[in-house]
Amino acid sequence: MYIYNVTINIDNSVHAEWLVWIQEHIQKVLATGYFLSAKMTQVLVEEEMEGFTYSIQYTAKTSEDLDNYYKNDAEKLRGEALLKFADKMLAFRTELKVIEEFYPTVSSN
Repeated sequence: MYIYNVTINIDNSVHAEWLVWIQEHIQKVLATGYFLSAKMTQVLVEEEMEGFTYSIQYTAKTSEDLDNYYKNDAEKLRGEALLKFADKMLAFRTELKVIEEFYPTVSSN
């Protein structure tokens, strides 16, 4: 499994509008068929930058799915964000490879 993580800082002046837009955007990314799911979280650490920071994590089954997303859809979808929010949004992306997942063990007391 792979996680395509997009961390976004959004300016206060467009925050409410962006919250509506990003939900539609996530659905468009999922509609490409390259991701199994998405999770949106708010970053709670205080930063020097003003505004709000979010992390959107898209889960892909294979690295080929990520590559195909980059080749076929990423540029267009990123462009939509730039057109709409321009200098009011800052984003950076990282790829993560899931090595192993851990869950709490149930103790039998």
